[in-house]
Amino acid sequence: METSNTPHVPAPQVPVMTVERFSELSGLTPDTVRGQLNQGNLPLIKVGRRRLVNVALFTAECLQSEDWS
Repeated sequence: METSNTPHVPAPQVPVMTVERFSELSGLTPDTVRGQLNQGNLPLIKVGRRRLVNVALFTAECLQSEDWS
């Protein structure tokens, strides 16, 4: 049986999360996360007045990237 070279990445439990929760899980400050959202480096989705980090899209983009290995 062949083994895969791709890393095992657990799927996020939710497809989007608040800036504060993403900050806690990533180790970045909330201000840094907001800055990355403002610069377009992190995908976001707006739900009403709330801005949420689109973790599902971010994960897909990371796995499709060729420079992760």
